[in-house]
Amino acid sequence: MHQILEMGKLLVVGSVAFDDIETPFGKSDKILGGAGTFIGLAASQFNVDCSVVSVVGEDFPQEYLDVFTDHNIDISGIEIVKGGKTFYWKGKYHNDLNSRDTLITELNTMADFNPIVPEAFKDADVLMLGNLHPNIQIGVINQMKLRPKLIILDTMNFWMDNTLPELMQVIEKIDVITINDEEARQLTGEYSLVKAAAKIQDMGPKYVVVKKGEHGALLFNKEHIFFAPALPLEEVFDPTGAGDTFAGGFSGYLAETKNISFESLKNAIIHGSNLASFCVEKFGTERLIKLQKDEVDDRLLQFKDLTQFNIELT
Repeated sequence: MHQILEMGKLLVVGSVAFDDIETPFGKSDKILGGAGTFIGLAASQFNVDCSVVSVVGEDFPQEYLDVFTDHNIDISGIEIVKGGKTFYWKGKYHNDLNSRDTLITELNTMADFNPIVPEAFKDADVLMLGNLHPNIQIGVINQMKLRPKLIILDTMNFWMDNTLPELMQVIEKIDVITINDEEARQLTGEYSLVKAAAKIQDMGPKYVVVKKGEHGALLFNKEHIFFAPALPLEEVFDPTGAGDTFAGGFSGYLAETKNISFESLKNAIIHGSNLASFCVEKFGTERLIKLQKDEVDDRLLQFKDLTQFNIELT
């Protein structure tokens, strides 16, 4: 008899929000966004049992909740606050799309967010902590019945500037941190990313993922280093959520395989980069919502072609 393996469980904690985006190519008005949303939608491309923990207001439409359930994402951990308003972010990208101005941030229900992990996910294999206040992230770690096989943290310079002691407490407890190159330098005071990654590993995480936007991502573990390119795209329409989509692909792959070797993390980075390349093609979550498996597989082959070469040393 064939043994039926249980699906890997992935718990995602992150914002579910309204985004209002302007790029050189147009405006979106209020659309579905938030780190938890992008991570969950990316992870739904894998054979995983996924739950998103977040909070929204009464103004959050049912059709957006249906987007989660249509992608087999458990929403029992999304609290709906009666009379409350959903987290809202408005931003405008510059012509190079690498820099943006935040025009409006309204925390609304997110200001008092006290996450409650669904009972069925307190034993998740992988915990993906989206970019949020470190106290919220600690609160989730403390609710887990068993320590997950892998705890992944995504954070940003805002928390380094404003809540560094709390952030350091989270960093001590995790296995993987994903940050961009600027943030890795800020956190460690080292310009060399190799030295920065070594310092961050001394703080707690076994693995350090440094995101370099359109220039790919680096993975560090002790003396091992792996570099994954970003796929050169003809058009980048909206970069919002690309980093979160990367995190969702990365964590989704690892939850599906239940393999946390360095080789497996290398593959996870390619899967994350692959999904992020779709995210930027349309406004917000639009491209991820309609993404089909055959499209994902075809582009993975493009990644393979991009990086494969034979060399003979004489």
